[in-house]
Amino acid sequence: MNIPTLLASLALVASALSPALAQTYPAKTINLIVPYPAGGPSDFFARKVQPDAAAKLGQTMIIDNVGGAGGAIGMAKLVNAPADGYTLSLGSPMELVLAPMAIQGVKYKSEDFKLVAQFTTTNTILAVRNSLNIKTVDELLALARKNKDKPLSYGSVGPGSLYHLIGEKFSQLTQVQMLHVPYKGIAPLLTDLMGGQIDMAFLPMAGSIPQTIIDGKVQGLAVTSKTPHPLFKQFPAMAAMKGLEAMDFDIWAGVQVHKNTPDAVVNTLNKAFYAAAEVPETRKALEASGNVVLPSRSPAELARVYQGEIERYRAIAKSINLQAQ
Repeated sequence: MNIPTLLASLALVASALSPALAQTYPAKTINLIVPYPAGGPSDFFARKVQPDAAAKLGQTMIIDNVGGAGGAIGMAKLVNAPADGYTLSLGSPMELVLAPMAIQGVKYKSEDFKLVAQFTTTNTILAVRNSLNIKTVDELLALARKNKDKPLSYGSVGPGSLYHLIGEKFSQLTQVQMLHVPYKGIAPLLTDLMGGQIDMAFLPMAGSIPQTIIDGKVQGLAVTSKTPHPLFKQFPAMAAMKGLEAMDFDIWAGVQVHKNTPDAVVNTLNKAFYAAAEVPETRKALEASGNVVLPSRSPAELARVYQGEIERYRAIAKSINLQAQ
């Protein structure tokens, strides 16, 4: 058999196997990696969607919290797992796009992943410790410029995370020096912010964070968008402020698999996760926590969206001259 004939035969076999694979998948427990410790926004999201997704798939789904290195350790675990749809990850541009550029030890590439679903998007908010006794961005900048010998500290979930990039962009635009303090996840970062161990942080308006701010445990100043958040209009839009027009950031959350996962499996997961996000109680919980729930998209549409996001965040990293550490 010549090579063209052999390739054609293999293609026919693959197409014949694909429907059969869809019928047998899933046949065992599914592992959903959350690349941060329990208690943060990513963990909140996973635990809201996981029960309904597991029910739609008819299999047990276990959440596996793997924190560290700005989410890169969890994503590396996905890359090294079999590409069979039994290991998934809950991720965002931070772990998928930014970590490979910012952390020298990261071996995976953005292109090693395939989006199964993209559920939500939200803004980030600039929040400060209460003991600073300030309530506006102008007051924060005045304080920072007054105490030049003692730079304000800001937390993020690691070098190259979106929250790190936003902090560096803010520092660049305002010409205010700040001290970056990395954490393994939002939960420990928020604990230190509430306790006064760090001065400020850019945090996602999702999970428990909006309620933490409403309860007065930290002071919110402004959201990183051109217009106020629809559910929290008391916080002004930073990108509407003079000189801060570039402070327009959002962050999306979705589920990924290894790029070599069969299309039939990806299609099954795509339908199950989007159906889970549309369960009324789940959707209500996601929206109440500050998220905007996105419409469902096919795997082909998600591939185009993902490529656009890779290009977008690489451009942001270039604009602040992000260097791998």
